[in-house]
Amino acid sequence: MSHALMPMGVSSGASAVLEARGVRKEYPGGDGGVVRVLDGADLAVHRGEMVAIVGASGSGKSTLLHLLGGLERPSAGTVLLGGTPVDALDDDALAALRNRTVGFVFQFHHLLREFSALENVMFPLRIGGIAPSEAKERAAALLERLGMAQRMHHRPSELSGGEQQRAAVARALAAEPAALLADEPSGNLDQGNAERLHDLFATLASEHGLGLVVVTHNLVLADRADRVLTLEGGRVVTRAAMERGDN
Repeated sequence: MSHALMPMGVSSGASAVLEARGVRKEYPGGDGGVVRVLDGADLAVHRGEMVAIVGASGSGKSTLLHLLGGLERPSAGTVLLGGTPVDALDDDALAALRNRTVGFVFQFHHLLREFSALENVMFPLRIGGIAPSEAKERAAALLERLGMAQRMHHRPSELSGGEQQRAAVARALAAEPAALLADEPSGNLDQGNAERLHDLFATLASEHGLGLVVVTHNLVLADRADRVLTLEGGRVVTRAAMERGDN
């Protein structure tokens, strides 16, 4: 695996599914001033690639992920989801675009405890207006693909940590998003389950044609990515492209 520099956190290829251009994010400070978390961050993510974002605690990794996914709006600069600038959208339009474009996986799975894994994966499809029979078929196919065929009728409390997280990944993929954003997805798992989840993430981008962004402190997971970006001082300061030996 060799490493080469990529300018401005942008990979070559087709148009980006997610993009940040000169993004700045500020929050009110306790002294009446402002805290600037991001200060001119640039990043483009394309279909079929996995991008890892690393950096020290407090460097703005999760903030950048939330901005890329349309969960927050930038203080300045531009974020585009599927080529559409979020600053041109009202809250309802942004929510609709986000639901079509982006899936999310977090450190804690946030599955609904009273429902089975299958019902949890069906939930975003039903919210999106998919008929129950089709939603069930699509959810079952996803869970089977992720190794959950024998566990899909179990509730979260009856699943292992790794199974819960795989169900959460299936839920994030249910609406067939263009991009999947994951914030410390293996941070709450033991080593064995973390390694299995890392294997899954390494294949998701190519198999599903996703733009996959993973915020992580786990350098083993980061090393599975096509590109590793480091945040420092609110900016993307290093860009590493990884070319696998069999390419």
